Amino acid sequence: MTEFFMAMVPPTCTKQEHKVAVIHGKPVFYDPPEVMAARQKLIGYLMQHKPRKRYECGVRLIVKWCFPRGEHPDGEYRITKPDTDNLQKLLKDCMTACGFWKDDALVASEIVEKFWAEIPGIYVKVESL
Repeated sequence: MTEFFMAMVPPTCTKQEHKVAVIHGKPVFYDPPEVMAARQKLIGYLMQHKPRKRYECGVRLIVKWCFPRGEHPDGEYRITKPDTDNLQKLLKDCMTACGFWKDDALVASEIVEKFWAEIPGIYVKVESL
């Protein structure tokens, strides 16, 4: 099992924010600077928690996205964008790049929540199935 909390203001831009350019008549997809910065931020934090041995079996991924609470009560569910599935895609891609697992297809079970929190960050737990 791998479990950790990354104290940070979680990125709100998502993998879905691809841009497209037409080069030599063909569409080429690329990440805008905000997505590249979010990717670098996540990878920087995730590398500190990389397991010694990457997961080769099915896993359950539990993630709690904790956003700065502002005027919201601590622990209140965040019911505004970004969507949890969009947040998870970038996180899982970064976890794959860091060597948490061979492929994020190994994530067979996911529990994802997003909150307003006094202490912002991302809680992550990976369990073998």
